[in-house]
Amino acid sequence: MSDCKNYDMLLIDDDPRHAMAFKEGLNTNGDNLSKLEWVRTLSEGLEKLADKSVWAIFLSLCLPDSSGIETIHRLSAFVSSSSIVVIGGEADERVCKEAMLHGAQDYLLEGHIDGYSFSRAVRNIVEREIARQDLFIEKERAQVTLNSIGDAVLSTDLLGNVVYLNAVAERMTGWSREEAMGRPLGDIFQIVDGITYKPTPNPLEMAIHLNRPVGLSANCILVRRDGHECAIEDSAAPIHDRNGVVTGAVIVFHDVNMARSVVQEMTHLAQHDALTDLPNRLLLSDRLAQAISLARRNHHRLGLLFLDLDGFKNINDSFGHSIGDKLLQSVASRLLGCVRKSDTVSRQGGDEFIVLLPEVTHEADAAISAKKIITELNDVHLIGDLRLRITMSIGISTYPDNGADAETLIKNADTAMYHAKQIGRNNYQFYKADMSLRAVERQSLEGQLRYAIEREELSLHYQPKVNLKTGAIAGVEALVRWQHPERGLLFPDQFLGIAEDTGMLVAIGQWVLREACRQTREWLDEGLAAVPISVNVSSLEFRNEKFLEHVQIALKDSCLDPGYLDLELTETVLMRHTESTKYVLGQLKAIGVRLVVDDFGTGYSSLSYLTRFPIDALKLDQSFVENILPKSNEAIVVSAIIGMARCLKQIVIAEGVRTEEQLAFLHTHGCDQGQGYYFSRPSVAPQFASLLKMHCQQQFRIGSVIPFHHNTRLPHQ
Repeated sequence: MSDCKNYDMLLIDDDPRHAMAFKEGLNTNGDNLSKLEWVRTLSEGLEKLADKSVWAIFLSLCLPDSSGIETIHRLSAFVSSSSIVVIGGEADERVCKEAMLHGAQDYLLEGHIDGYSFSRAVRNIVEREIARQDLFIEKERAQVTLNSIGDAVLSTDLLGNVVYLNAVAERMTGWSREEAMGRPLGDIFQIVDGITYKPTPNPLEMAIHLNRPVGLSANCILVRRDGHECAIEDSAAPIHDRNGVVTGAVIVFHDVNMARSVVQEMTHLAQHDALTDLPNRLLLSDRLAQAISLARRNHHRLGLLFLDLDGFKNINDSFGHSIGDKLLQSVASRLLGCVRKSDTVSRQGGDEFIVLLPEVTHEADAAISAKKIITELNDVHLIGDLRLRITMSIGISTYPDNGADAETLIKNADTAMYHAKQIGRNNYQFYKADMSLRAVERQSLEGQLRYAIEREELSLHYQPKVNLKTGAIAGVEALVRWQHPERGLLFPDQFLGIAEDTGMLVAIGQWVLREACRQTREWLDEGLAAVPISVNVSSLEFRNEKFLEHVQIALKDSCLDPGYLDLELTETVLMRHTESTKYVLGQLKAIGVRLVVDDFGTGYSSLSYLTRFPIDALKLDQSFVENILPKSNEAIVVSAIIGMARCLKQIVIAEGVRTEEQLAFLHTHGCDQGQGYYFSRPSVAPQFASLLKMHCQQQFRIGSVIPFHHNTRLPHQ
């Protein structure tokens, strides 16, 4: 009987034979450690139990001081944790069974009591104890599990009264288990339809009635005890006993408010641009498809505006992507202010936007929207301490005139937008069929331009700058050309815009710089009286982190003295990021390169940069030179610029000189140098070398003598 080792047991029995049989049973099983105490009366037994607890009690129902059911009543009131086995006479089996209803776990009958029966009774107690412990452990494990899971669990009996709630169910319903036990389910678990707020069918009652699992209705709302509401999801199922009979039901449910919020947020993120929160391509595609379907059914037009910011890359490169992002957000905000609630403003990526006008009566309606957008976006954008001005090119397509599906409408509006850029930017254009041909040509040029450098299709043409006092060639400007294998010679305005859009502009600029330095060195090696060569520098090049390094490499590789290199930068380039600009310009001056402000007079109104930056020369924009007439505004401006430059000890170069009248005015007012068709058109390197040789002996004649260019017709700029 090793299972009962170290167990204390008490025999309360007036019959010594029973005591002997009990000891015999213990000895037979070799159990010398378990302790058995024997008393003859109930009173003695209660005294023993007052001093210590025992594991098992064997109680005779026929004692000198107590008998029958009263005996078990008195003992049960005194002990709670001990196992009780009652002993009765042969005729007392009915009483023994009744005793088991009042706390006894087993019984023995006289006439069947010996060592074996006592031993068996002890083993039965042990087995019951082990089973009870196992059941307790399982129950505890189940309880811990149910309280640890994230779902709420609630169960009822067959009548619909609550019999169990786990911790999550307590929290979600607002009812503790003690308060909820035995209450009708409707009091504890109140659910309504999330749309109508009418009570929904109780899933537990349905599970019992149908005898199968059932799901909650959609949009189900649980109303907590304090009135708080939360959306819930899950299902209910019937509970069966071992015979398969339904005894109740259980429901497992959970709060889906957060999950639904996350799903809604993820859906929003999937359909909206992260930077501007405008609808993205996916959502626009859906809305455009719906708008086309509605327009087809109702026989009306819709308009599609494809918008692209002009020169946005320059802003990004000059001020950084952070400023560029804030500008895009400002643009998005203004676009929303220009349209109706029924319209859709979408960001396609980068600086491209689309505006969907789902219903327009006439094409003019789309034009009105485009004009309003251009006007609004032209106003100053305040980004931190910066005051930025931008323009926008817009292409317009309409349904059904320019396409019957979303893809065609977007493509045609995009084509019209590119046409708007090509004719000057900051305008809108309606799609026309012939634009597609030009778009195809542009696309073809884009693909071929990528290989123009490695195929050696680019070349430089050279136009002289003439000293207006002496007539000598004072410098030369390098102008890039593309010798297209099929279309012939292409000029900068035919491909540099494409280069900027496709990211090729920096590479082309680097090639121009290297080639200009190399060619100048070659002329010097040939013994020609070479002059400083000017190279135009775009904003993208100047803001490139390796620009200074590229200049140094070009000079080093060509072994050219830096004094022979002039870099021409526009006012716009100079005035962006003034501190970093000042540093780079200082480094260039330290090398020995000369700096020229190109297109002077067309950019910033503040001229303070002329004193802050190490500028060597100002190049008058040709728009001033074209319209020089005595006493005209242009003449006054030119005269003022020349006077200011003289005070600052800066050279003034007038570009676009075409007529003798222009030359005379510039000469009279002290302009230092002139450049333009009046002197010479741009020429290829060999022809310009010939020009240099000729002017070693004969200079351009300034004044009444016929200038040299009348006898030397060179290629058109």
